[in-house]
Amino acid sequence: MLPTIVILGRPNVGKSSLFNRLVGRRIAIVDDTPGVTRDRKEAEGRVAGRDVRLLDTAGLEEAAPETIQGRMRASSEAALREADLALFVIDARTGLTPADRAFATWLRRQSVPVILVANKTEGRFGGQAAFEAYELGLGDPVAVSAEHGDGMGELHDAIREHLPAEAEEQEDPDRPLRLAIIGRPNAGKSTLLNALFGQERMITGPEPGLTRDSVAVEWRDETGALVRLVDTAGLRKKARIEQALEKMSAAASIAALKECEVAVLVIDALLGMEEQELRLARLAEREGRAVVIALNKWDAVEDRAAARRRIEDVLTASLAQMRGIAVVPLSAQTGRGVEKLMPAVRETYAHWNRRIPTGELNRWFEAMLTRHPPPLSEGRRIKLRYATMPKARPPTVVVFGTRAEQLPEDYRRYLVNGFREAFAMPGVPIRLQLRGTTNPYAESDT
Repeated sequence: MLPTIVILGRPNVGKSSLFNRLVGRRIAIVDDTPGVTRDRKEAEGRVAGRDVRLLDTAGLEEAAPETIQGRMRASSEAALREADLALFVIDARTGLTPADRAFATWLRRQSVPVILVANKTEGRFGGQAAFEAYELGLGDPVAVSAEHGDGMGELHDAIREHLPAEAEEQEDPDRPLRLAIIGRPNAGKSTLLNALFGQERMITGPEPGLTRDSVAVEWRDETGALVRLVDTAGLRKKARIEQALEKMSAAASIAALKECEVAVLVIDALLGMEEQELRLARLAEREGRAVVIALNKWDAVEDRAAARRRIEDVLTASLAQMRGIAVVPLSAQTGRGVEKLMPAVRETYAHWNRRIPTGELNRWFEAMLTRHPPPLSEGRRIKLRYATMPKARPPTVVVFGTRAEQLPEDYRRYLVNGFREAFAMPGVPIRLQLRGTTNPYAESDT
C-alpha cells in the first residue's frame, strides 16, 4: 500500500495549489474564493522519490457538526486518521490566526507526524514571514510558494524524512536469480556451468573461444531455488578482438553482464588475476552488479597459500570499491569445491538486495559524523543532516545537507567503507549520492 499524505489547513491557504504541485498536474480547482474544495480529492504522485497517495481536504473550520462546514471538517479529520503524514498549511502572507493556533493544538494531540508548511512566501522577504509559525509547536516550518514552485525541494526533503520506511519487496519464489559467468577465454566458464548444471550442457575443450554466444539455462540449485545462469563468451583485450564474430560475442557478454544480478568471475588460478579480470570486475561494479570470484583449476595449484595471498593483494590494491568479494577456490573439472559456489552467490545476493531501515541508518550516520566531522570546503562548513536508503540492488545511500555535494572524495570513501563494515555488505557495489539543501529563509539577491 502506498504511503498516504493528507493536506490540511483552514480555507484559502493554498492547499489545493500545493496538492496540484505535488501531484504534478492540475486536478483540484484553485480559486481565491474560500471553501472551493468541499469533498476531499485523492491522487497518486511521485513525491520525495516515492510513489505516494495524496489527499486534498476541505478547509478546517470551527462549525456545528450538522452544517456543511462541520461535515467538511469531519471529512478532513477522517482523512487524517488514514494518513501516514500530514502537511499543515498556513498562509505566511496573512500571518497566524486563532484558527491556525487551535488546529495546531489539535494536531499536536494526534499520532500522525506533521510537517508545517508556510505557503505564499514568494518574494525577497517572504521566507521571513514563516518565522512566526514556530510558536505553533509543530517544528521547523517549511517555506514554500505552491503557486510559483518556490521551496518545493526543501518540502520534498522534509517529506522524505518523515515517510515510513519502504517495505521490502516480496521476492517471487519462482523468479529466478539472474547469474552470469564471466571471465577470459579458456578460464573454465563452460566447464563450471556443466558442473553446476549436472550435465554436459556446454561444449568444452582445451581450445579457447569454443563458446561464441551467451547461452542461458535455468535450473534449481541445491536449495530448490530457481537460477537463470548465463555462460558468456570469454572477453579478450580490445586489441585482440579482430574478427567480426568475436566482436559480436564480446557485445553479447557485456549485455549479459548488464542484465544479471550476480556475476561469477572465473579466474584461472594458474595464471592469477590480471588486468583483464580487473577490467571485468570494474565493469560489473559500474553496472551495479554483485560479484563472486570462482578461483578455478585450484587442484593444479602447488603453493595455494601464496596463490590466495596474491589474489587478495590484487583485490585490496585494485578493487577497493568492492571490498570483501567472496573468493571460492574450486575445480570445475573434478567438481571439487563447486558446492561452495552457490551458497556464496546467495549470500552476496542477499547483501546486494538488502535495505537498511531509516532509523538504523541515521544512528550509524550520526556516529560517523561524531567520529569524524566533515571537513571545511573553501573555508565554509559542510553540514550533513541525514541519510536515506531509497533503494537496494545495489545498496544506494543518499546524504542530504548544506553543501553536501562539495564533500571531498576521501570523506565519501570514509562513509562508504563505514557503511559496508557497519552493515556487513562485502563484495557489492555501494552507491553514495549527495544532495545539497538551501536555506529557504535566506534573503535572495533577486
